[in-house]
Amino acid sequence: MAMKEDEARESDPARARSASEWAEQAPTDNVPSAQVGEVFAGPVIRRGAEVDGSTTDQRLLESHHDGSWLHSDPWRVLRIQAEFVEGFGALEELGPAIAIFGSARTSRQAKAYQQARRMGHLLAEAGYAVISGGGPGTMEAVNRGASEAHGRSVGLGIELPYESSMNEYINLGVHFRYFFARKVMFLKYAQGFIVMPGGFGTFDELFEALTLLQTGKVSHFPVVLFGSEYWSGLLDWLRSQVLPSGNISAPDLDLVSVTDDVDEAVRLVTEAPPFEPRED
Repeated sequence: MAMKEDEARESDPARARSASEWAEQAPTDNVPSAQVGEVFAGPVIRRGAEVDGSTTDQRLLESHHDGSWLHSDPWRVLRIQAEFVEGFGALEELGPAIAIFGSARTSRQAKAYQQARRMGHLLAEAGYAVISGGGPGTMEAVNRGASEAHGRSVGLGIELPYESSMNEYINLGVHFRYFFARKVMFLKYAQGFIVMPGGFGTFDELFEALTLLQTGKVSHFPVVLFGSEYWSGLLDWLRSQVLPSGNISAPDLDLVSVTDDVDEAVRLVTEAPPFEPRED
């Protein structure tokens, strides 16, 4: 009976999923492990003794005292250029897209996983490609939802010592060595961000988008924070400390919307009016 029900949904995507079906879970979670036996180094996969524990970003930013970096950085420039070329080539014809960010540590049993999964599904049904960071947790959930809705499920992966590959629900993936090249792809090809609870990487993407909005580098880029309880401390700090100190202006607080409702998050990120940057 379950197979017949799944087949019926595939022929009629408008049929709603029940809450229990969204809560269908796999037995394992997605907490990153430092013991993973394989890593991606750009397009190269290394396993076992070939894994050296460092990343391309890390080696780029290391301090050198013997001047050897003078001989290696020109080659890095070519590698960086290649990442932009590959990213632009893969994503140029993507069409309307929304990026969703959140923790790689979100387990498949978590409520946030099911909410992210449903977001991906709804966005795909609405005709949007869904972009994630390509990893486990919340990223896997949004790709899973988009894939289940037969939409474009995009992953922009990054070379890390504790995540070995992109999740299985991606149908278009680009793997990066450098964070800054990856960031450009998120901001260039997404028309908005939904930001779910996450850690430093999630904060990084959030404040990158807010900075570009504040400075007028992008003019139409809705940013939706999902989970009012999770984000309330940050927003309270911005209002009580950062604003009174004069480090931001009152209109800057309007750069984000906050919601706890999946449908509203999708509506806010797809129907938001253009933001007008201040002229002062």
